Amino acid sequence: MPESPGGGDAGAPPQTTETENRKTDQTAADPPVLSKNARKKLAKQQRFEAKKAEKKAAAKEQKRRDVERKRKEWEESLAGVSEEEKAKLIESRRNLRKERMEKRSQEKEDKRERLTVAREKGQNVVVDLQFSHLMNPNEIHSLVQQIMYCYAVNGRCASPAHLWLTGCEGEMDSGLKRIPGFDKWIIEKENRSYIEALSDRKEDLVYLTADSETVLEELDLNKVYVIGGLVDRNRWKGITLKKAEEQGIPTAKLPIGNFMKMSSSQVLTVNQVVEILLKYLETRDWRTSFFAVIPQRKRCQSDSEGNAEDTVEGEEEREQNDDITANKKICAEEVPSNC
Repeated sequence: MPESPGGGDAGAPPQTTETENRKTDQTAADPPVLSKNARKKLAKQQRFEAKKAEKKAAAKEQKRRDVERKRKEWEESLAGVSEEEKAKLIESRRNLRKERMEKRSQEKEDKRERLTVAREKGQNVVVDLQFSHLMNPNEIHSLVQQIMYCYAVNGRCASPAHLWLTGCEGEMDSGLKRIPGFDKWIIEKENRSYIEALSDRKEDLVYLTADSETVLEELDLNKVYVIGGLVDRNRWKGITLKKAEEQGIPTAKLPIGNFMKMSSSQVLTVNQVVEILLKYLETRDWRTSFFAVIPQRKRCQSDSEGNAEDTVEGEEEREQNDDITANKKICAEEVPSNC
């Protein structure tokens, strides 16, 4: 029986040289080459992140100075009065602090009641976290911050949604568990995929993706809306649509194009999508919801100028405050003694 060309069994793979192996390993290790446009976007994002970090540090330092100033003012006010007046001032301050604590406690209880009702009767919104393997640590951290903001905003709503986090595994799970008070959140936390966790409601699932050809006209309380938890989705164009189609799940996109022109992609962050849905649940008006949430820099100039009265603060200011706001709200409501 003749030998195979490789000198061994016919089914054996052809031998490769050590030089070819090194070349293959080097090729596999090389990062993908970015296009000129992608490099410009990356540089812009890096500048934005650096600016945001500077502003956040400046805000933290300003807060420290304000606390120190108020402490000195209080000490000076006590130093210039009699013992009797000092006792009155201290008692008045204690009563004010007690009132604030009682108010905070009541707000916390009201929030728990609203979220508990939402668990039974509210709009179900799922954040699909099964894309963490496609993100680097900074992107995972960014998504964790977005989820914190989602929970804080939802908790303040008069009629909140019922939020789900599915596919909580690995670094994503670790990042979420580092959030103060995360274990007390009134939210569904699942290590399983949403397909497994909601297997009895698969026919109710609708995956929200900007790549869908179906426009979402209104929210249906009987449906479960899924949002892809993926930062820098432009790098993975069409990935959520493809996933939904492979799973046989209907898709839909928000009707942004019906109300405004976007200056670039219609892809939004997770917290922006959640906030739009919450605003729509409150107003039942897509236009109001979009102009209240979508930052001006993502809109065409004509839309931004013509609807300035409908807008909120710009995205840069919103994003630099998102982490601080979410942390403050969560700490104040869940673990006030630790913050």
